[in-house]
Amino acid sequence: MTSWRDDFDGPDLDTAVWVPHYLPVWSSRAESAASYRVEDSRLVLDLPVDHPLWCPDEHPTPLRVSGLMSGSYSGPVGSTIGQQPIFTGQLVREDQGRFEGRLLAPGHLEVRCAMDLIPRSMAALWLVGFEDEPERCGEICVVEIFGNAVRDGSAEVGMGLKQIRDPGLAQDFAAPRLSIDPADLHTYAVDWDADEAVFTVDGEVVRQTPHPPTYPMQIMVGVFDFPDWSTGDDHDHVPSMEIDWISD
Repeated sequence: MTSWRDDFDGPDLDTAVWVPHYLPVWSSRAESAASYRVEDSRLVLDLPVDHPLWCPDEHPTPLRVSGLMSGSYSGPVGSTIGQQPIFTGQLVREDQGRFEGRLLAPGHLEVRCAMDLIPRSMAALWLVGFEDEPERCGEICVVEIFGNAVRDGSAEVGMGLKQIRDPGLAQDFAAPRLSIDPADLHTYAVDWDADEAVFTVDGEVVRQTPHPPTYPMQIMVGVFDFPDWSTGDDHDHVPSMEIDWISD
């Protein structure tokens, strides 16, 4: 696959690449629409105070998400064929068909972004199996930062492999504390092949994990809010992720 880069230079998202929804298969596109804007050659994902809960009837705790996906796949309504189900046996509520905006084989992926987070929010970019076969569902997490892990000019930066439901993938995820402020722009990246995944922040190697998945993977990016973590005086905060570019 040829190299690709999205600088967000156009007036809106490139819908040949991105689905501006978070796992609509389990709800609907109307109920899972991202809140975003493209301005000054950057994409801003955010969660306004009135952004609805995601899958409120089925998710075990209240969750709000504003996310994009570079692929989508599901079976018909009423089937169990869909990406990243909340629980075994979850039923498809809206058929998403098959969309392959950008699927990656072993190679490189990076994002340059800044995050505005408080202790009840999180932002992340990750790769997940396209899941046209159920076991092809593992995850390569490029960056995952929780607001409650940011302090004193440093942050715990999650990266590594998540097994999800892939029996052939070993869980190998960690969140080392780095001397960075995620509110500033930083470049988070991974290079991977069948033998190893190498994770870097601003060009410096942070983690290496063996035997990452090599099946087709889609890009996922999102901002998350966990209302149950509220301290009671934080309801007016709008968490966001400002993305300068994503490239492979």
